[in-house]
Order: sequence, then C-alpha cells, then structure tokens
Amino acid sequence: MSARCRLTGARPGFGNRIPRSHRRTSRRFDPNVQGKRYWLPSERRYVRLTLSARAIRTVDTIGVEAAVARIRARGGKG
Repeated sequence: MSARCRLTGARPGFGNRIPRSHRRTSRRFDPNVQGKRYWLPSERRYVRLTLSARAIRTVDTIGVEAAVARIRARGGKG
C-alpha cells in the first residue's frame, strides 16, 4: 500500500534523526494511511479507498458520495 491519501493527498514527509551525538541520518514520516471499504449507494457497489486517519473523519463528516466526487475531481480513481 502506498503511503499516500487519495482524499487529502497526504504524502510522507522527510527529516533527520538526531541522536545524542548529533549525527544526522535521514528518516521518513509516513502518514497514518488505512485501507477502508465504503458502500456507494448511487452506484450500488463497494469502493475501497486508501485514506489517512484524518480523511476517514472527513468522510464521516461530508459523506462518502461527496468524498468520492472530490477524489474523482482530482483525477483519482474512486
């Protein structure tokens, strides 16, 4: 599963690990991405979406129809 949210577009961030010795090595901050299945009533089928935890709360607020419309407007498959 790629570390990218289909609704918000959240991607990994990059930074440095800094130990006590202060030698810097690169690290990656991955978003909390989950696979979730939603019932899409207008198409009478399930859609499987890869969403961040924040986007899952957004879908709960705006509804799955509006969320899939936003994903498709961005050019994503939903």
